Amino acid sequence: MTNVVIAGAGPNGLMLACELALAGITPVVLDALPGPSAEPKANGLVGQVIRMLDMRGLYQAFTGDENPPQPSPAWMFSGMQLDFEDPSQRPVYAMLMPQPRLVRLLEKRARDLGVDLRWGHELAGLRPEADGVTVDVRTADGHYTLKPAYLVGADGGKSLVRKSIGIEFPGTTSATVARLAQVHVPDELRTPDGGLDIPGVGRIPFGHNWFEKGMVLVGALQPDVLLVGTKEDGRADEQGPMSIAELRASLQRIVGVDVPLEEPRGPGPHALRRIDGQNTRQATCYRAGRVLLLGDAAHVHSAMGGPGLNLGLQDAVNLGWKLGAQINGWAPHGLLDSYQTERHPVGQRVMMHSMAQSALMGSGPEVAALRTLFGELIAMPEVSVHLGRLLAGSDVRYDVGDDHRLSGYLVPDLTLDDGRRVAALLHDGRPVLLDLTGAAANTARHWADRITIVAGTLAGGPAAVLIRPDGYVAWAADEFDSADERRLQASLTRWFGPPH
Repeated sequence: MTNVVIAGAGPNGLMLACELALAGITPVVLDALPGPSAEPKANGLVGQVIRMLDMRGLYQAFTGDENPPQPSPAWMFSGMQLDFEDPSQRPVYAMLMPQPRLVRLLEKRARDLGVDLRWGHELAGLRPEADGVTVDVRTADGHYTLKPAYLVGADGGKSLVRKSIGIEFPGTTSATVARLAQVHVPDELRTPDGGLDIPGVGRIPFGHNWFEKGMVLVGALQPDVLLVGTKEDGRADEQGPMSIAELRASLQRIVGVDVPLEEPRGPGPHALRRIDGQNTRQATCYRAGRVLLLGDAAHVHSAMGGPGLNLGLQDAVNLGWKLGAQINGWAPHGLLDSYQTERHPVGQRVMMHSMAQSALMGSGPEVAALRTLFGELIAMPEVSVHLGRLLAGSDVRYDVGDDHRLSGYLVPDLTLDDGRRVAALLHDGRPVLLDLTGAAANTARHWADRITIVAGTLAGGPAAVLIRPDGYVAWAADEFDSADERRLQASLTRWFGPPH
């Protein structure tokens, strides 16, 4: 019997497949496309997800950089710069990577881990049952049926999985139209930092830029190709596919001059799309029996600030070990339900800040005044750090049933006294108990089949830390007295089942 079928081989579906493979589960991944899409979508990753990739050894594999990821000294909130002056208070990590490359890298990892990846196999229908799900699959050669114990819909904002099981998708659709394309622009108009310098307008820097009549996005991700986008109030008058001429006219309406945008040079595919009304929506629940939702199937929102992959890939890492535990038979009661209770509020928070950024990019003198006020606020270091933590997701604290200052947060980037990085201890996706005084291992020995116990020392650190497979701290103690021992036993039972 197939244990898990994942509908959708985008970044989120592939990441979940890899996490399940680490747990000893071989999922089947279905995708209607004949192979990885080359369509340009997201242009990089922002936030805590980069530290999670580091915890799986993927940051180094994906970037070729053997050093740990480093936080950025600044980031943007609705086109306004957040400066993180204190190097110890830099919450935002960023990694430029076109989504097609990310998918290819995750596809290779999935195949290396033995995932059953089926391109050209489309989910055609599903029927939930008490002990699993019947999945109908359509291929160029005909139809067949799978009967997995669980089905995960990672099939995008128009998710057939979500619609088939009747999960509502409430939210709003903004009265705006966004246009985006990769274009060629004369060299004399381009700036070294990836922006534009337009006579009669001035410099339009890399990133999102506010004008009273709309927003302009500029980004150079390839040497000879520039990404240009606009956003205006109202709805599109045009019908059919977007053209470069349509984007050029929109840009002229916003900045007041005609900018010579041309078809991009070199082979494609190149980005060229119109979004007539931005959806901000979230599934009312992420699980219905043995069917679960992941990524855009569970939530859609503005791409401003780059929150999408941070949210979706973290969903995958949160779900993977819990679903694996459920299938492997050691999940405590309610563990799989904690996917909903932990990740649904995070999705709500991302939608909140993405809508706030969109509102600050609105047109008109009132928004200009609001941006002036907001600019004064973000000049305060504590405000910039607060917003940076919001964007990165480093302010997320799960209710793990433990009140230690570390508990519920992603584990800090710790290095033990012998030089071992804690991130490296999580490469195999198993829970880790850091026993830093030699006192906690005896308590945890009855869970040794499910967790990795690591002895070491950490000057000035806690006595012990219990880390879940997703990198979040489940329990920690500064001493290890009898009360701490009882707390550790309770945490081990809550997250990893009863002792053996």
